[in-house]
Amino acid sequence: MHSISLKKNLVIFLNLYCKVILLSAGLFLVIAFSAFLPSGWGAEPTPLCKKEIPEITFKNLSPPYRDYEYFQNRKVVPFEYKASSFSLLNAWWLAETSTLVYADEAYVNQRFREAGLKRIKFFNRSGTQCFIASNSRFAIVAFRGSEIWKRNDRFDPSQMIADFKTNIDIRLSDWIRGGRVHSGFKAALDEVWDEMLPEIENLENQGLKIWVTGHSLGAALATLAADRLQDVQGLYTFGSPRVGDQGFQERFQLKAFRVVNGNDIVASIPAEGPYHHVGELKYIDPKSGINDRPGLVEESDGTLCIDTSNASESGKESQQFDSLVFIPSWIRNHVPLLYSILLWNELVENLKSNGHR
Repeated sequence: MHSISLKKNLVIFLNLYCKVILLSAGLFLVIAFSAFLPSGWGAEPTPLCKKEIPEITFKNLSPPYRDYEYFQNRKVVPFEYKASSFSLLNAWWLAETSTLVYADEAYVNQRFREAGLKRIKFFNRSGTQCFIASNSRFAIVAFRGSEIWKRNDRFDPSQMIADFKTNIDIRLSDWIRGGRVHSGFKAALDEVWDEMLPEIENLENQGLKIWVTGHSLGAALATLAADRLQDVQGLYTFGSPRVGDQGFQERFQLKAFRVVNGNDIVASIPAEGPYHHVGELKYIDPKSGINDRPGLVEESDGTLCIDTSNASESGKESQQFDSLVFIPSWIRNHVPLLYSILLWNELVENLKSNGHR
C-alpha cells in the first residue's frame, strides 16, 4: 500500500512539474516573440491631422519659421530612404527640410537631430549655404534658397547682393555633363563644391543613400549638384527656376521630381526658350491636391481633422496693415512653408484613403 501511495504522489508531482515547465516555456515564447514585433503592434494607429493653412502676410511671407514644428509625426511616417519612384511621404520630408534650412545653423542642427539625423555638416561660402544631414542609412543634401526669401534677424546687405548677383547672371555656361547652364547657379555651386564633395563621397562609401533637395535658388543648386554626383537615390525640388538649356535637358538622366505650387512665379523663370526645366513635374493645386499636370485635380472631399498647433502665430494674428496690402498668388505660392503644409495635407488624405485613420 505504501509503494502504491508513493507512486500516486510521484505521478501527481510529475504532472504538476510538467505543467509548470510548459507554462514557463509558453510565457517565455510569448515574451520572446513580442520582442520582435514592431513597436505599437496591435495598438490603434496614431491619428494624423491636416494642418491649418496660414494666412500669408508680410510677417510670415519669408522664412525662417521658428514656431513651426518640423517633421511632426515623423515616427509614424518615417522617411522612405530606399524609394525610387515618386513618394508623397518623401516629398513632405524634403519640403520640410528645404524650409528648415533657411534658419540659423544652431536651430537647423537641433531640428535635424530631433528627426534622427545626428550627423550634420554646414557649408557656407560666398552666399552659398548647404546642410548635409545623415544617419546610418541615408543622407540629405539640402541647399538653402535665396536670402531674398529669408527673414534675417539682422539685415545683411552683402548676403542680399550676393544672392541678387547669382539670380540675375542668366548667361549660359558650358556644363561638365553636356549642354549649358545658368552661369550664376553654376558659380554659386562651385563656391562650396570642393569642400562638400569629400563629405558626400565619405557617406557614399559607407553605403548611405544620398538625397538632394532645395527650394527656390536652393532647388537650382540641388539640381546641378545631383547632376554632377549622378549616384543619388533621389532629387526633389520645390519652386525651382529653370536651370539649363535644351542640351542640358536632353542629357539629364536622373529620376527627379520638380514640385510646383500653383502659379509660383519662380518656376516660370528664366524665360522658356533658352532655358528648359528638368525632372518630372508634380503640380500642387492649392485647392485640392497634387498631379502631374496643372488643372487636372478634382477637389478633395472632407478632412480628418485640423491641427492648428503648427500654424504660424503671425499667420493667426489679424494684421491690419497686411490686410490692406495685396500679396499676389504668384508670390504667395512660392512661400516654402506652404509647400510643407500642402504636401502634408495631401499625404494625410492619401493615408486616409489607404485605411489609416
